[in-house]
Amino acid sequence: AHARFHGLSVIVCVGETLEERESGKTMDVIFAQLKAVATEIDDKEHSSWGSQVVIAYEPIWAIGTGKVATPEQVQDVHAKIRQWLADNVSEEVAKATRIQYGGSVNAGNCSELARLSDIDGFLVGGASLKGDDFVKICNTSAVHYKAIGRKPRSGSVVTYSFDEDGELLETK
Repeated sequence: AHARFHGLSVIVCVGETLEERESGKTMDVIFAQLKAVATEIDDKEHSSWGSQVVIAYEPIWAIGTGKVATPEQVQDVHAKIRQWLADNVSEEVAKATRIQYGGSVNAGNCSELARLSDIDGFLVGGASLKGDDFVKICNTSAVHYKAIGRKPRSGSVVTYSFDEDGELLETK
């Protein structure tokens, strides 16, 4: 709420531990996290959810471990987050809110993940340090938007150019 009051957009990261996933509590944990955030967003018309609030599903057990949730697991969680938004905030918010995946996204798994309807992009960690890999991830996300018939938000698609050593040359 404080960040939004000062005009900042926020990324709300939600996710579960491996123990919570294995005991079938993934959605209980994530719904509790979403509820805590929703009570802090005092926007009666919900107008800033889609423009100033991004949700990133980051299973704790997959961050920096190289372990990745299956595409089916990710789609299932994202769809349930979107449904929770529809049921607890509004249908408009559910449609407008960007839900990203951030659990060990890399150049090898981004294409398969980007094909899924409820994944609206990626929160990229270590893979962003490898120029060619990061470009592939960015471009894959842009292809996703075309495939589902949505336009990326202004400024959300950037083209990066790197030299042969992986050094950034320019952005467009």
